[in-house]
Amino acid sequence: MKYIDIHAHAYRKPIPFVTKFCSAEELIERYDKYGIEAGFILPVVNSEIYLPQANEDILDMAEQYPGRLIPFCNIDPRALINRADAPLDTVLQYYKDRGCIGVGEIMPNMPMNDEKVQNLFRCAEKVGLPVTTDGSDRPDGDFGLFDLPGLPYLEHTLQRFPDLKFIAHGPMFWAEYTTYRRPARNKPVFRNDGFQYGSPSASGKITEEGAAQELLRDFQNLYGELSDAYSMLSRDEDYAVEFLTEFQDKLFFGTDCCNSEVEANFRGKLWFDKMHDSGKLPDSVWKKICRNNAIDFFNLKLEKA
Repeated sequence: MKYIDIHAHAYRKPIPFVTKFCSAEELIERYDKYGIEAGFILPVVNSEIYLPQANEDILDMAEQYPGRLIPFCNIDPRALINRADAPLDTVLQYYKDRGCIGVGEIMPNMPMNDEKVQNLFRCAEKVGLPVTTDGSDRPDGDFGLFDLPGLPYLEHTLQRFPDLKFIAHGPMFWAEYTTYRRPARNKPVFRNDGFQYGSPSASGKITEEGAAQELLRDFQNLYGELSDAYSMLSRDEDYAVEFLTEFQDKLFFGTDCCNSEVEANFRGKLWFDKMHDSGKLPDSVWKKICRNNAIDFFNLKLEKA
């Protein structure tokens, strides 16, 4: 079975700042190597960490590899007039009409409950596009939407926009897979020299669930993309099977491929292969998470496993 990757990045002409993203050609080479049939390309438009790219670059790459690269669009919530009543729905509808199937990765370093961010969610709900975000535990000096331990701003958003399909992503969300006594370690901090610190090494059995499970149970409009969940899943494979089985209809495989020079983003693919081949992960659950859910959720014209 070939996988579908619902979260990846590529630049039309990669630049060597912060990280060297793949070109479209390099990403396709990775997909061929790892047995991935298609991937969603999420544009970076917020300037907090990477240099922004145009939605048109994503559309060009998707046209270059039809059926293999599938476009998302993205827009900064401060775009157009930097107000909470900006007509961002007009922009989103424009890109939806051109084939974009979602919005993201939304990651300005603003509070998630900022009304300009909420306006972007409101407009995505109106247009009928799902959103993918990344998060932060800091309101400055980082990238990602700021939230508090337990993710109350996310919960308020899910309550406020019940028809908005929200695909959770990133270390802030998946840190809530269990509970930490030191929530400041939920996400790495990047120093000027590129060194990461602050993020704990995940180890040991999962003995207590976190907010992620509660939110996935309570909100039918919340889904999860698993690229940043790998360290959590692999630390306790018995519990991982329970988790993946319970939420098998709400989870998607993703790589978050961000660098053409390292292979780390594909560890999750190898882990899913191992879990399936060993018989630990039921075949039906594996097929849903790694392929079929994406086809059903996004109405892709691909055959299900």
